Amino acid sequence: MHRRQLLRLLSGWVLLRLALPIGGTAGQKGAPGEWLTRAERTEFRETARYDETMDYCRRLEKASPWIRLTSFGKSGEGRELPLVIASKEQAFDPAAAAKSGKAVVLVQNGIHAGEIDGKDASLMLLRETVITKQFASLLDHAILLVIPIYNVDGHERFGAWNRINQNGPAEQGWRVTARNLNLNRDYMKADAPETRAWLKLFSAWRPDLFIDSHVTDGADFQYDVTYLVENQINAAASATRWATEHLVQRVIPALERAGHLAAPFIFLRDDRDPSKGLQGGLGGPRFSTGYAALQNRVAFLIETHMLKDYRTRVLATYDLLRLILEEVNRDPESLRQAVRQGDEETVAAGRGPGPAAGRLLFPLRFRVGETSTPVLFKGVKYRRELSEVSGGVRIVYENAPMEITLPRYEEIQVEKSVAQPLGYLIPPGWAHVIEVLAAHGLELERLKEPLSAEFESYRFRDVKWQEKPFEGRHPVTFQAEAIREKRTYAPGSVLVRLDQPAAKIAIYLLEPETGEGFVSWGFFDPIFEQKEYAEEYVLEKLAREMLAGDPQLKKEFEDRLETDKEFAGDARRRLEFFYERSPWWDRRINVYPVARVTTELRVATGPYDDSSAPR
Repeated sequence: MHRRQLLRLLSGWVLLRLALPIGGTAGQKGAPGEWLTRAERTEFRETARYDETMDYCRRLEKASPWIRLTSFGKSGEGRELPLVIASKEQAFDPAAAAKSGKAVVLVQNGIHAGEIDGKDASLMLLRETVITKQFASLLDHAILLVIPIYNVDGHERFGAWNRINQNGPAEQGWRVTARNLNLNRDYMKADAPETRAWLKLFSAWRPDLFIDSHVTDGADFQYDVTYLVENQINAAASATRWATEHLVQRVIPALERAGHLAAPFIFLRDDRDPSKGLQGGLGGPRFSTGYAALQNRVAFLIETHMLKDYRTRVLATYDLLRLILEEVNRDPESLRQAVRQGDEETVAAGRGPGPAAGRLLFPLRFRVGETSTPVLFKGVKYRRELSEVSGGVRIVYENAPMEITLPRYEEIQVEKSVAQPLGYLIPPGWAHVIEVLAAHGLELERLKEPLSAEFESYRFRDVKWQEKPFEGRHPVTFQAEAIREKRTYAPGSVLVRLDQPAAKIAIYLLEPETGEGFVSWGFFDPIFEQKEYAEEYVLEKLAREMLAGDPQLKKEFEDRLETDKEFAGDARRRLEFFYERSPWWDRRINVYPVARVTTELRVATGPYDDSSAPR
């Protein structure tokens, strides 16, 4: 069957199946013809390519003094990364925005370029704000930053076969970049040039509210839009509270009054058996909203439902963006205060609790607990049956709505915490690590003189690499043992103090057991490599001398031979046993070169800049 025929049949099937609300109060009906987007001109069958989108943004800039189109960087293939700034005061840079006292809202679209609803919704909303001025009041107390397309290279891998799960538009972009990297897994390791550019943008503007627009995969259900407020334990409590009170309790009911059906983000515990319930997400800061939340920002994820037609999805996104901006304008100071409070608390925590108090605990790893809450789920009737194709159980969604009460699991439990240090020290030779820290906008200092002291750090064992690559890397797992030892850090070593607003990013990157840090992503792989070796005939002599001179070592060796048959049958490992316990062994292997700073340092430092890096 031809792609277009398939889409027409699927679209009709979805609408007949559920008679779901198209809804929407978008102002496209009253827009001048020359300002209609390609989506509107084609009855939402198509979406514009990159050049046409850029042209539309340039026309907005030419037509309105409230609009500035700029670029915040370049993609891997050299395309400009567009940013549209909307401001009545023409506060088109971070300094002017800060001086204005207005809330700053950043809307990101097309990080997965096939999920492009937000691009068309944002263009329509910008038009109604600055051209028809139907919603000009949205800029009364806010400055709006819009990234129409983030993954611009993926956007131009344009085709009809890019999103098998999705109902329209007829053609769209691809999920990942030209380097095959998923930008929504790259916020911490920052391998992609697009990510480095985005981090610079975020650090400069530090928006109060961040919104990321997506389209779901996964289950079938009645809702045309789902959403997620980041409420992880390490998010600022003030930001989470604002999001709950203003977005969940005010905006979502208003969205439903506008004709949409909305629900918190839906993730089935078992894709083949919805009756097992729903689970809250634990994405972490490798994802956009998790990253923004860790930066003490209010973070909001929009996920329209893939099986709804493109018109429904775009209008749902449009109305949700409009209602969020209306809420921000209703009480902008409460948003700005929530963000300020989060920053202030992070800075205070980085200065330590004082000598009379115990050290603060920072949660590193989490899991979703087994406590659940019953929720009403507006799903679609389904049946489970054995598949003669796959040989497994398959789920078949039918043509009728269904309401069922399901357990929702979203209690977040802490698996691992660590006493928060005052900072970290990184030797100058790890320049690629330091560059990523700088890319995140962290304030860094360089030592001007050597520093010798006792420091906390880690030693690793049971180190394993994932066989297949993930996002261009082979993630590392390990067991980490805390150690304390005297070390000397050379001039040029970088000090990262934690009394700064972005401190949580530094902790996640530099604490090895977060699962999001440099060690897990392979940045420190060389520390696990043995570089000096001993010949067996040399070790034979060494082993005999050690056995003769140390009865306790002799017993340890004999016990190991008795209890570990694999060890006993491996001649080289038996000799290595003695090498590892001799003065000849490399004491730095498997040892983390980064130090945890737990007392105030008395050392001369200067500002970090790229020119001071070792060459």
